[in-house]
Amino acid sequence: MSKMQKPGLTRRQSLVSIGLGGAAVLVGSRQVMAQGGQAAEPLSTVTTPRRSFAADAEPNVYFWDPDVIAADPSFNGLAQPNAPIRRLWTGALWSEGPAWNSVGKFLVWSDIPANRQLRWLDDDGHVSVFRAPSNNSNGNSFDRSGRQLTCEHLTRRVVRYELDGSVSILADRFEGKRFNSPNDVVEHLDGSIWFTDPPYGGQLYEGAPDAAGGPTNPEGLINNRLGQPPEIGEAQREMAHGVYRIATDGTITRMVEEVQVPDPNGLCFSPDGRRLYVASTGKGPGDTGEGGKGDIHVFDIADDGTASNGRLFSDCVVDGVKCGPDGVRCDVYGNLWASSNAGRAVGYSGVTCWSPDGLLLGRIRLPEVCGNLCFGGPKRNVLFMAASQSLYALPTATQGAGPA
Repeated sequence: MSKMQKPGLTRRQSLVSIGLGGAAVLVGSRQVMAQGGQAAEPLSTVTTPRRSFAADAEPNVYFWDPDVIAADPSFNGLAQPNAPIRRLWTGALWSEGPAWNSVGKFLVWSDIPANRQLRWLDDDGHVSVFRAPSNNSNGNSFDRSGRQLTCEHLTRRVVRYELDGSVSILADRFEGKRFNSPNDVVEHLDGSIWFTDPPYGGQLYEGAPDAAGGPTNPEGLINNRLGQPPEIGEAQREMAHGVYRIATDGTITRMVEEVQVPDPNGLCFSPDGRRLYVASTGKGPGDTGEGGKGDIHVFDIADDGTASNGRLFSDCVVDGVKCGPDGVRCDVYGNLWASSNAGRAVGYSGVTCWSPDGLLLGRIRLPEVCGNLCFGGPKRNVLFMAASQSLYALPTATQGAGPA
């Protein structure tokens, strides 16, 4: 049974039930044929007629963007009815880690395989290379002093770009062992810095595999030195997954263990800093266990910074479709916005929005898998979405909680 099909329904009935009836789409590896038996191009989203996100596209938003969908009436108070989804730029290999700089009024994000960071300017929409090489950077954010925090896959570390242009290494080892590939990073209200450390950078496309004999290169058939600085050559995966806290004095503590959240990915705090949300994604390179299940976990944060009472927040299943999370951000009301990777389930990739109680409030459909997101813009009310090869934006009726 297709993961998009509900029990007891025919395949066509299941397509109709999620708004795909009568349209030509790709479901798994099977292609639905258009009338007359001709193979049809898959829809960018499930809107009809087929929507174009090109800069010269015809207007298609009259009141409520057709790809902004309320699952609960309260979402209509968060979305902006006369605001369209815009594709700001395309041309990346895999977009990740958007972060908004409120002083410079620009967005920075990572193109991981291309080993660069990009910058979009708010004043004229200009996009340029911000930093290259970027050490296959992934997650980015800005702290409350305006300094950029970055997770680097290639060097297996977390760095901070200081206001004078220098670079500080915040974390590259824990108890003498290298990290796997830090993924996402965010500052807490108390000034501590938290980051996740799954193994996704241990591959050719987004970083570097282990040296021969390591979990991601056990037979040593891959030459991990090719195209890399010489110091990369000896690195091997040495630790399990984890979520870490860097205290203001530089002390690093593992706060969440792999058994609690396997393959931890995106993370963020509730507006009051009392909750930590962590996305758990799929099995990564070198994993020997089951890996993450594509869900979101939540922890309580005490005054001393400890995380406890870990529990499942959402399994991220919508209409029977797994909307696998990656990046997460909270708005000022405490709602959680999560990027969605639904694979070939056309119409379910993009963004999901959840209440603090885990109720699905709404969705944003994109024609690409969404890797990460953040709030930004001068009023911090624009949702920026780094999706596969492109950057999208949607003005909302809420604001992001804290710096991006």
